[in-house]
Amino acid sequence: MSVYALFIAVFLACAVEAVEATTIVVAAGATRNWRSALTGAAIAFVVLCVIVAVLGPSIMLLPIWVLRTVVGGLLLIFGLQWITKAILRAAGMKSRHDEAAIYQAKTTEAESAKAERKFGVSDWYAFTLSFKGVLLEGLEVVFIVLTFATNDGHMLVALLAAGLAILIIVAIGVIVRGPLSAMPENTLKFIVAILLTTFGLFWGAEGVGATWPGSDAALLVIAPCVAAFALLLTWVFTVVRRRRTNVAAATHPAAPATPAKKRSWIASFGAFWYDFIIGDDWQIAAGVVVMLCALAAASTWPLAWVIGVVGVAFLIPYSSYRAARS
Repeated sequence: MSVYALFIAVFLACAVEAVEATTIVVAAGATRNWRSALTGAAIAFVVLCVIVAVLGPSIMLLPIWVLRTVVGGLLLIFGLQWITKAILRAAGMKSRHDEAAIYQAKTTEAESAKAERKFGVSDWYAFTLSFKGVLLEGLEVVFIVLTFATNDGHMLVALLAAGLAILIIVAIGVIVRGPLSAMPENTLKFIVAILLTTFGLFWGAEGVGATWPGSDAALLVIAPCVAAFALLLTWVFTVVRRRRTNVAAATHPAAPATPAKKRSWIASFGAFWYDFIIGDDWQIAAGVVVMLCALAAASTWPLAWVIGVVGVAFLIPYSSYRAARS
C-alpha cells in the first residue's frame, strides 16, 4: 500500500474519532469546568501515548503473516460494523450520528451532576467525563494507528496522519466551543468503513496465504467494488424503508427500556473489550473467522481470494439485514 493511501486512511478514521472525543470535552468544559475537563483530556492523551509507545515496537516483532492475519481480521470486523451502520444510516433505517444531539445530551447530563472535588481536581465529574471520552475514542485511534502502521511498516506516517487529524479537529473545537455538527461525520464514517473493510479483506487474505492478483494494485479494485456494493445496498434498504407502512409501529409499540444492572469493574472491563472487538453482532466476528479459516485451507489455490470476496459480499447484506430488523 502506498504511503499516501495509508496517510489518507488513518487521517480520515482518526478525524471521525476526534470529532466525537472533542464534542464530549467541549460539553464538559462549557457546562462544568474547563480546567478540569482539559486536565482529564490531557491525562487520557498521555495514557494513549504510553500505550502506543509500549505496544507499537512489541507488535512489530511478530511475524508478518501473523500481523496480517490478526490485523486483517480485526480491521474487517471493525469495518463491517461501521459499514453496516453507515448503510442503514444513509438509507434512513437508523438514526444518523448527530453531534448536536450528543452535545446536548452530554450537556444536560453534566448540568445535573453534583459538584465534587477529588485528588486536587476542582470538578471531578468534568474530569472523568473528559477522561473517559478521550480514552475510549482514543483507543480506537490507537487501534487504527497500530494496525495500519505495523502492517505496512510506516509508523511515523500513521502517527503524523493521526496527529494532524486530531490537531485540526481540536483546533476547530476550540474555535467553535460547541457541537461539531457542521462536520460531515456520517459521510466520513461511510468512507472510513469502506477503507477498513478493504484493507481488512486484503491483509486478512494475504496473512493466511492467499495471493491477490496484481498484489497491492488489487486494493485499487477492491475499494471501488466495496463502495459500489455498499451504495447498492443503501439503495435497496432505502426502497424497503419507503415501502414499509407504519402499521407495525402503531400496533407493536416499543417496550419500555429496562434500567441497566450495575456491574463489577471486572465485568465492565470485559464488556468494554467485547463491545470494542466484537461489537453489536457477534455473527460478524464469527463469519470473519470462518472466512479466514476457509481462505487458509484453500490458500494454495490461485483463486483462493475469491472466498474472501464472496464472504464479504455475504456478510455486509446479512449483517445489515439483521441490524435493520433489530
